[in-house]
Amino acid sequence: MSSASPTPLLDTLDTPDKLRRLKPEQLRQVADELRQETISAVSVTGGHLGAGLGVVELTTALHYVFNTPDDRIIWDVGHQAYPHKILTGRRDRIRTLRQGGGLSGFTKRAESEYDPFGTAHSSTSISAGLGMAVGRDLLGRKNNVIAVIGDGSMSAGMAYEAMNNAGALNSRLIVILNDNDMSIAPPVGAMSAYLARLLSSQTYGSAREILKNLAHRMPKFFEDRALRAEEYARGMVTGGALFEELGLFYVGPIDGHNLDHLLPVLTNVRDNGNGPVLIHVVTKKGKGYAPAEEADDKYHGVVKFDVVTGKQMKAKSNAPSYTAVFGQSLVKEAQKDDKIVAITAAMPGGTGIDIFAKAFPERTFDVGIAEQHAVTFAAGLATEGFKPFCALYSTFLQRGYDQVIHDVAIQRLPVRFAIDRAGLVGADGPTHAGAFDNAYLGCLPGMIIMAAADEADLVHMVATQVAINDAPSALRYPRGEGRGVDMPEVGVPLPIGKGRIMREGAKVALLSFGTRLGECLKAADDLAAQGINPTIADARFMKPLDVEMVLKLAREHEVLITIEEGSIGGFGTHVIQTLADHGMLDRGLKVRAMVLPDTFIDQDTPAKMYEQAGLDAKGIAAKVFEVLGSSPTVKSA
Repeated sequence: MSSASPTPLLDTLDTPDKLRRLKPEQLRQVADELRQETISAVSVTGGHLGAGLGVVELTTALHYVFNTPDDRIIWDVGHQAYPHKILTGRRDRIRTLRQGGGLSGFTKRAESEYDPFGTAHSSTSISAGLGMAVGRDLLGRKNNVIAVIGDGSMSAGMAYEAMNNAGALNSRLIVILNDNDMSIAPPVGAMSAYLARLLSSQTYGSAREILKNLAHRMPKFFEDRALRAEEYARGMVTGGALFEELGLFYVGPIDGHNLDHLLPVLTNVRDNGNGPVLIHVVTKKGKGYAPAEEADDKYHGVVKFDVVTGKQMKAKSNAPSYTAVFGQSLVKEAQKDDKIVAITAAMPGGTGIDIFAKAFPERTFDVGIAEQHAVTFAAGLATEGFKPFCALYSTFLQRGYDQVIHDVAIQRLPVRFAIDRAGLVGADGPTHAGAFDNAYLGCLPGMIIMAAADEADLVHMVATQVAINDAPSALRYPRGEGRGVDMPEVGVPLPIGKGRIMREGAKVALLSFGTRLGECLKAADDLAAQGINPTIADARFMKPLDVEMVLKLAREHEVLITIEEGSIGGFGTHVIQTLADHGMLDRGLKVRAMVLPDTFIDQDTPAKMYEQAGLDAKGIAAKVFEVLGSSPTVKSA
């Protein structure tokens, strides 16, 4: 007779304090149930699956050993925080993850006291944790601060700046390096676990301090060599010399899926820690779910999927994604021009650079999570006559803004910025929205800025960037699929700073910049049914602006409304400035700029987010009636 299945434990653990009442030998069952619950939830909502599966045991151990929420746990990026959310009172809402009105896909202070810091961009956890640790010290408190950071996030300079500062301040801080890029080889086994327990113990720490004190009492010649020998010996045994040089006490590597290894090390560090400590934990993305383990990207980001087969339920569409169109267009241009090179910052698939890399691997450079470096690296390539395309999400380009100004714009270097995820992005919410690039790039002298109205226009704009050799340029386009328009075989460079009239009308002019053009055309159809026939224009360029077209629209219409997928201070501001400079605002022209509202819009579908922002066809038509001081006619049934 087979033994009965164990009584489920996760159902009884709505908060970590109940987890801490369990016996250590029960945690394996908790971790197994937590992994299955994570898989089940993400199969319904979509999201970042692989990272969370890789830290199930670590999450369980952290909440068991540490007294959260008094002890602070900061999850760098937050992709891996779904198991954390399940254990911290949010299991009943976990199937609202990344949905409108639901849980954020990242940690969020407003969501839970167990989220002490909002993370969605990488490499911030150590800096935030150090700030919390110093704040604790100033307040005379004794709680622990733990920053969990992945090996990918460690490629960013900010992480090293933070560790360097942590070593200098010597505040008690625990950094956990979640290394999921290497397999768990034999060294990360029993011997490594033994060494980790030894190094994290009070006995070793005391012995090390005794040896250091003894060395300081030796003559200077012997003191230097004794300390150096001790340092090198630790580096050879543990591989942590770099972190030790920065002032962090290194422990590891240990198997991040073995609770028998994790629990004693975390307990030792909790009880014996002085100053900053780094624990090197080795994990595997997608751990425990075969489809995720076998995937090249370890199921980094998924849509809804079938749990049994792992098959993702992607919607069928004949329209290509803007990202794919960019990648394919760049390949075609590079086939004609061997000076074209492509740069991305750890997002080859997200930016379409993976398409380019397959065709031109030797001309493709993934610099890791290092946007500042990516921008200046591109600038250096430009000085040598190459044509660098620096492909970044709008929200990530923000991280390299100083370099855009000083290393590119001031020197007028022809770096081509391909800005993916412009506008609102849906499930990833406000942290990933490309809301500000029109404003933060538009103020830079000499920057050429264009936005594709559809996927066909994107093809021509890639060709346009190739042809620009005397100035930096930026091309913005959104996430998702295009409008399904006819596609050109090859891109043709556009006249710089020239827009186009899409539909002639009267009285009202709608001037679009970007992919809201489709919604403007829909709004025009709705307005036509109400007896209003607006002119529809596509600016194509924000800078240089088509001044001639803007003034023509102003002279020939009573109302001019600009529409863009960006914040205050962008395209509409440039148009209004131009109208003011030419005295057009003195003649009674009614001008309005439709932009994203001055707030951070929470996650939802892109369509609902744009509806909330008033930038869909209905909102555009409503703005026209508002400016005209009239109301739409209600048709009788």
